[in-house]
Amino acid sequence: MDSFTPIKDFAGARSLPHPGDRLSEIKKRSRKFRDKLLAGKKAEFYKTVDLVRVPYPTKYGLLNAFALPTPMMHILNRLYIVQFKQKGRLRTLLFSPSDIENNGETPFFKRLSRSFGPFESIGKRFIAPVLSTVEHALQSIGLSPEKIDYISYDHLHTQDVRKWLGTRNMAPYFPNAKLLVMKQEWDSTKSLIGPQLDWYCPGGIEGIDPRKVILLKGDTMLGDGVALIATPGHTEGNHSLVVHTDEGVLVSSENGVSADSYAPMSSRIPGVRRYAAKAEMEVILNGNTLEGGLDQYISMVQEKEIAGPSARNPDFYNVVPSSELTHYWGFPGIRPTFTFGPLEFGKIRT
Repeated sequence: MDSFTPIKDFAGARSLPHPGDRLSEIKKRSRKFRDKLLAGKKAEFYKTVDLVRVPYPTKYGLLNAFALPTPMMHILNRLYIVQFKQKGRLRTLLFSPSDIENNGETPFFKRLSRSFGPFESIGKRFIAPVLSTVEHALQSIGLSPEKIDYISYDHLHTQDVRKWLGTRNMAPYFPNAKLLVMKQEWDSTKSLIGPQLDWYCPGGIEGIDPRKVILLKGDTMLGDGVALIATPGHTEGNHSLVVHTDEGVLVSSENGVSADSYAPMSSRIPGVRRYAAKAEMEVILNGNTLEGGLDQYISMVQEKEIAGPSARNPDFYNVVPSSELTHYWGFPGIRPTFTFGPLEFGKIRT
């Protein structure tokens, strides 16, 4: 039996009439929420696994801020393996478990792949190298598919979940797993309009047994040291993974694509610091769809205030993007100022 606890700490903060008041209230409440998390129990295990590097337009990744003409950046998609206690029972969550092959049907990435023409397969290996898979990542730590209780994504861009959860005609790879998703994200994905269509995998949620989907209506504590916090804007139903670890509170989503995105005044990426100062931007949005720009801005500030400064580099925050900007020689002139690299805390229980 699943046992979640609604989080009331941010109730009403986004309902204030003035954007400045909303931002101030979110900041204040985020710091208090962080203190509460740090005073509580930690997750049992936390590990990131690098899955695939994919090209992504710089005009989206660092919205309005990048100063060079380099059209693409490389973002590294990660899997997060998290174990935690839920009313004394061990639970295992996979956050951002990408089905790399089927996700390639997302219109934007499929069109990009086809642009290589007869050299499509060579181009894909060159520009979108696969580093690992979800299956291999779990095998490498001895975690069987039957042990996975939940899967979740900060939003459903590019995701095809049918392989993991199964359909009427396909057995699930994770037979006991349920999808944790904000109700607004699930509803939105069922009825897309023009600005969204390029970024959602066609049919990615079709045929899923409704009993395998847990629709969340807001901020939710999953168990000791692990929460999903609603951070709308990038999509209507975006949420962020929040985990209390040995390195403090770590927050993950794709609202921003780099540590620079959350601390632009410390960035050495060409143009980012200058743009942030001129435009008075505390954060730099990842803006491929901009379903709600003001909300996304407030959400990113919320994420960094919950996370707090990084112990590795206090000029930046403990926000670990689910798809993070990385340096790639094929896309010159764009290199993150600070990256987290692989993370692992605690001991896996299989």
